[in-house]
Amino acid sequence: MKRNPRKLGWTKASRARAGKEMTVDSTLQFAQRRNVPTRYNRDLWLKTVKAMERIQEIRTKRERVFYKKRMQGKRARELAAARNLVDSHSHLLPKMRGSEKRRLALEQGLAQEDIDRLEETNAVPVEKSRLFGKEKLRQKVRTDGAVEVMGDGDIDGGMDVDSE
Repeated sequence: MKRNPRKLGWTKASRARAGKEMTVDSTLQFAQRRNVPTRYNRDLWLKTVKAMERIQEIRTKRERVFYKKRMQGKRARELAAARNLVDSHSHLLPKMRGSEKRRLALEQGLAQEDIDRLEETNAVPVEKSRLFGKEKLRQKVRTDGAVEVMGDGDIDGGMDVDSE
């Protein structure tokens, strides 16, 4: 189909071009074809099989080292990118509801100023919900403004009044 193999993601050429594959290594030269016929010799055959196994061991060890060097610092880069994303889009993060503010005031004994400061810096300790898998949190908003939690994801066993 006249495609450039460097642009097809699954080829050796594209992996080498992207830096994901070892390109300069002496063990790679052994994999090249040689069209030189040799007379059968059992000792030579046994030595060749042993050499092939040893070369494979060396290659896997070198590939592991290559991968470790390539992945070094990846976690730190991901965390930095995530922090930048949160900093640049902090206006999209949810604000604390009135019930969460009251819970913090009661459980941790925080003053209103402290809670407001936590909310501005987005360092609010969030309580994890107890929903698993495909369970859904079913809520019903009543006419008086209260929110009633019901059904599958019954977290507090009844209703959660939210004043905001």
